Amino acid sequence: MIDSPGVVLRRHGLSARKSWGQHFLHDPGVLGAIVDAIDPSRGNRIVEIGAGLGTLTGRLLEAGAEVWAVERDRDMCDVLRKELVDFDRFTLHEADAVKFDYGAAARDGTPADVVGNLPYQLTGPLMFKLLGHNLETGRWVVMVQREVARRMCAEPGGKIYGSLTVSLARVRAIRPVVDAPPGAFLPPPKVDSAVVQLDARETPRGEVADPLGFQHLVRTAFQQRRKTLLNALSPLAGKERARAWLETAGVDPRLRPERLAPEEFAALQRAREADA
Repeated sequence: MIDSPGVVLRRHGLSARKSWGQHFLHDPGVLGAIVDAIDPSRGNRIVEIGAGLGTLTGRLLEAGAEVWAVERDRDMCDVLRKELVDFDRFTLHEADAVKFDYGAAARDGTPADVVGNLPYQLTGPLMFKLLGHNLETGRWVVMVQREVARRMCAEPGGKIYGSLTVSLARVRAIRPVVDAPPGAFLPPPKVDSAVVQLDARETPRGEVADPLGFQHLVRTAFQQRRKTLLNALSPLAGKERARAWLETAGVDPRLRPERLAPEEFAALQRAREADA
């Protein structure tokens, strides 16, 4: 059994880096919920983002998983090498998770699953990085700030529904797994956290030829979410072309971005692609 974060930190004479937003999960219930959600019995290789002290890593290995751990903190990497030396299904990648090639973790044609407690300041970049590897990865189970988790799971029409929601929901089925209060971490953060599971959809909610173009369109729309779609999309190519896209897609130009489902944004992107 892997020791608790407090024990491991004392053993190695370390403390959490506040500047990196390090908060080490130690709550057994939350750790167990993450392991259950990623489900090592599925047999996929698992890439863990920010393995830290190896608390979750050890549980995954004990459950029979093969784990590729991605960690950029050299002190944490030293800890991982020492604490997990007895596991032959463990591979450490001393690397920046935002730059890591998740597609390279596929094994025998089977995409790797992804799990991790995401640094709050890097949640957006990491989620869009994973979207870039959407077809090359399996299930994602990630810990994020609870407000971000709520936005990920939001439905159209509300104030928390935004560009990240749309981009994820088009290609991923999203469900909440478990909440994690500050006391679940060492040291406790100043915000609540939550775990979210994202499974790849067999069929996207709206096909597009250019996924990055889709994301750009959606981000542009929500940058001016209080404006009508006609005005919000005008910066992309002018008001008249934006009006033509909306007409082709069958979308009311008077609506605000938060009213549109992923399928409707995809229709707009297809109209934009046809007009290129």
